[in-house]
Amino acid sequence: MKIVVSAKEPDLEAQVDPRFGRSAYFLLVNPESMEYEVLANGQNVQAAQGAGIQAAAMVAGQQPGALLTGNCGPKAYHTLLTAGIPVFLGVAGSVREAVKEFWAGKLTPARGPNVTGHW
Repeated sequence: MKIVVSAKEPDLEAQVDPRFGRSAYFLLVNPESMEYEVLANGQNVQAAQGAGIQAAAMVAGQQPGALLTGNCGPKAYHTLLTAGIPVFLGVAGSVREAVKEFWAGKLTPARGPNVTGHW
């Protein structure tokens, strides 16, 4: 299984980006080996609107087992939920730390979005 983490920089030591749709990068991480791929999200960082939905569609295309991020609005959350991707919100620290907490079962899936749209 691979998971996606929103990140401020393209490596495991980067901080988790608290803004899902406008995250600079998404890291697709194998939590067992810590091998990862970088997905740039540059097209959505400065988008006037629709950043969350577009980012959610890109993430869903990778078919991850989960998404770890700080915050997620209602439209992006619904898109991810429809794709069957559990969303873990309020995640902070480095990407490496977040993945380790997820793999250890210390994170709880969200029951809904935690911010309004256009946050």
